[in-house]
Amino acid sequence: MQFKLHPVPECIKSRNPAPHVSSIEQYKEIYEESIKNPTEFWGKLANELITWNTPFQTVLSGGFEHGDVTWFREGQLNASYNCVDRHALKNPDKVAIIYEADEPGQDRKITYGELLRDVCRFANVLKAHGVKKGDTVAIYMPMVPEAVVAFLACARLGAIHSVVFAGFSSDSLRNRILDASSRFVITADEGCRGGKIINTKKIVDEALLGCPDVERVFVFRRTGSSSVPFSSPRDVWWHEEVEKQRPHCPPEIVNAEDPLFILYTSGSTGKPKGLLHTTAGYLLGAATTLKYVFDYHEGDIYGCMADIGWITGHTYIIYGPLAIGGTTVLFESTPVYPSPSRYWEVVAKHKITQFYTAPTAIRLLRKFGREHVDPHDLSSLRVIGSVGEPINPEAWEWYNEVVGRNVCSVVDTYWQTETGSIIVTPLPGCTSTKPGSATFPFFGIDVAILNPESGEEITSTEAEGVLAIRRPWPSMARTVYNDHNRYLDTYLRPYKGYYFSGDGVGRDCDGYYWIRGRVDDVINVSGHRLSTAEIESALIMHSATAEAAAIGVASELKGQCVHAFVTLKPNCEGTDVKDLILQVSKNIGSFAKPEKIYIVNDLPKTRSGKIMRRVLRKIVDGQTDSLGDLTTLADPKIVNTLIENVKKS
Repeated sequence: MQFKLHPVPECIKSRNPAPHVSSIEQYKEIYEESIKNPTEFWGKLANELITWNTPFQTVLSGGFEHGDVTWFREGQLNASYNCVDRHALKNPDKVAIIYEADEPGQDRKITYGELLRDVCRFANVLKAHGVKKGDTVAIYMPMVPEAVVAFLACARLGAIHSVVFAGFSSDSLRNRILDASSRFVITADEGCRGGKIINTKKIVDEALLGCPDVERVFVFRRTGSSSVPFSSPRDVWWHEEVEKQRPHCPPEIVNAEDPLFILYTSGSTGKPKGLLHTTAGYLLGAATTLKYVFDYHEGDIYGCMADIGWITGHTYIIYGPLAIGGTTVLFESTPVYPSPSRYWEVVAKHKITQFYTAPTAIRLLRKFGREHVDPHDLSSLRVIGSVGEPINPEAWEWYNEVVGRNVCSVVDTYWQTETGSIIVTPLPGCTSTKPGSATFPFFGIDVAILNPESGEEITSTEAEGVLAIRRPWPSMARTVYNDHNRYLDTYLRPYKGYYFSGDGVGRDCDGYYWIRGRVDDVINVSGHRLSTAEIESALIMHSATAEAAAIGVASELKGQCVHAFVTLKPNCEGTDVKDLILQVSKNIGSFAKPEKIYIVNDLPKTRSGKIMRRVLRKIVDGQTDSLGDLTTLADPKIVNTLIENVKKS
């Protein structure tokens, strides 16, 4: 399929202050220097963007062979100081966090001075209850400012936070507490999301029935409900404890390679992997990408709509914006509560300049129509971003035209929990974009496309294979917690000398990169390698399609054939499946047309919005007794509905 090339909008190129990178020639010059002299490049940025207590001498040592990568090894610092103190000392009245609560009209602003006092008080609370450097603290919190305080208080003490999305089941929470050996848990009485109450503390209590080593649970009062269970002396109230503490806590100085956090991500085996990120390298990756990918300047209001329970929330709600002294929006609600206008009301109210969300949300809002967008003043927007999975071109175009009004830079970013920060992306002031393409590697990211079978690099301009990276970068995860061999087996051993992303990728004649999704989401039909993203994009081009998920199913004749699950837009129930098949055939070729299409009401998605295609494959294959880990599903009930749907078909 051919896609229109979108040049950088004139208003972006001509603005004052100018973009940090204002021409493709400047990008190429900086990128080539970052690959040619990576230690000089990253060393200079580390001194520009990070405050060190002890300077580093060695920028990089170790490598992929043994998984012994270290960055800035002699350096010492504190992440909390870098994110709060140095900005509070310079400008205590600058707004650090804009909290947009679940219910409209309940927003509030927290300055850097206030944030510093809150972080110090809660750090002193943790210290008083025995939390010390190297301890692992589980955080299971709703999207409230106190969650950010909890992150930074742990970092202030040199404790390792292990944040669990506050939507996971008690079993999932228990497994993560046990795996990380967390003796302390931070939570809230209840959470609020989309007008509904989430029984956060009750879920924690159920989880802790199997966690005998947990010594203390710190409970923030979000709703004040009188029915919330409380077990003294194990449980203590946040508000009562902080009243006892002074608003000063000296930051614990840690080594650059000391752990900052553990974050669990799904594994192919079903057992989550606890990826460990270190302090300096991660912080540098977060700050650098926030500055350049979103072209952040003083006075901007940055709004990432992710949840803090995922890596996007860690990097682009908390650590990235705060590390560079920015103003970040913390959004507690959903895109459609109380109406599908909510995002745009928030943008207009707070004059957000950079807006970052997932393709799932973009497709959902596109389904409701532009009438929910057009009435709102979105003139403050300069950069609009996409994250989480490949975005289909039609959704990209809608996002650009309806939300960006054709005057914003669209940054379709590619990265992973494992990478820590964005690794392939447009830059707002210099990159002409193609809908659906992540475009070019970020500075210092030495991308290679490998033949999936031989592991040989494909050096031609046009290429199709697996995405790998030739050399380390600062924000990459260092290991899987307590299982370094699993880390090596998953990322560094499949293709010797490379980091293996697990994703397929294409490079077109112009050198643009197109992320195809997980390698196991590539379908081989009669020798044609088709990505699920490509098939889904074709299906979504049909005017009746809201969402689509494609999978590969074993075929005696073709090796694999395509099956697709499709949800329809309102009032499109009578759509002929043959029209959908024709849409794929028309846009890709007859070899790609689905053998079977299932019209369904919803798709199995994780709480971060990713479609779980492995569940669909198992259902179609009749392996419903071995569906694997379903704890990450937003709505587990959908599985039985899909099973019945497939049986009927």
